[in-house]
Amino acid sequence: MKSLTINILILSFLLLASACQNNTEVVNVYSGRHYRADEEIFKRFTQETGIKVNLVKANSDQLINRLEMEGNLSPADLLITADAGRLIHAHNKGLLQAMHSNTVEDLVPAHLRDKDGYWTGFTQRARVVVYHKERVDPKELSTYEDLAHPKWEGRLLVRSSQSHYNQTLMAAMVAALGEDGASNWATKLVNNMARKPTGNDRDQVKAIAAGLGDIAIINTYYMGLLLNSSNQEEREIAGQMGLFFANQSDRGTHVNISGVGVTAHAANYDHAVRLIEFLLQEEAQSTFTEMNYEYPVHPNVEWPSVLQSWGKFSSDTLPLYQLGEHLNQGLIIFNKAGWE
Repeated sequence: MKSLTINILILSFLLLASACQNNTEVVNVYSGRHYRADEEIFKRFTQETGIKVNLVKANSDQLINRLEMEGNLSPADLLITADAGRLIHAHNKGLLQAMHSNTVEDLVPAHLRDKDGYWTGFTQRARVVVYHKERVDPKELSTYEDLAHPKWEGRLLVRSSQSHYNQTLMAAMVAALGEDGASNWATKLVNNMARKPTGNDRDQVKAIAAGLGDIAIINTYYMGLLLNSSNQEEREIAGQMGLFFANQSDRGTHVNISGVGVTAHAANYDHAVRLIEFLLQEEAQSTFTEMNYEYPVHPNVEWPSVLQSWGKFSSDTLPLYQLGEHLNQGLIIFNKAGWE
């Protein structure tokens, strides 16, 4: 472990030295996202600004650990994650710095960004209930809380508690129900699971099609990817499913973000903020929605047809930064409930 840390620090120093020699016309990005849409947008950014994007991709937690080990030698200017909880975690560790951008404040709704400017969302994903059209009447569905009802025993599929998406959802449930209420919900939800949590969100949909369960909790963009897959079998599976937006009569559906923050030791602060603002422009936002089936944060960007087909919905507008105080409670609840 010690030798690994030393090697990372040496590599970071060399990358930083190289950036300085190139007169800083670069922006160094650590990203937990792995999408072709992102690379296309970074390419356009370079074409329009002349600023090269150096991209390092890995698991968000791996990147956060790397930032910690690198310290002030880190070459990273931006940290991108596919979950608000990871950005909150990075901020709490002192790995991000506040950014100042009128563009961010004008375009991004306040509940989708940190109140002090340490990070901002640039796309949205709704955490919804997907169901088999022939085995479930959508009139049976209503809220996240209702998924704990005995009528769903042996019918519910969901990925593990290690999923960042589920961790942030649980934090939202603690915020809505209190610790005791969320704990009770989680325990009953585990009792309703059709199998031990396994796989990603797409795997939950495939398991429904295979008859292992009838409903699942997933992010919307996974359904977009399945419906537009190059694999005919995946398209046919997705065609058997319906989407339901929970809690439309009260607080609204839980929405997470992909977001970005300027690192604490960013050497290219101005370029970093410029790239963030580029991600929020209409052209980039349209690319995210059309190629990756995510919801835009920009209010004027039209949704592609697949998102429109799911219909408009009300989202939970509790500020995501407030979920930070519930993340640890959520992990304890997962453990007590036996949600593996």
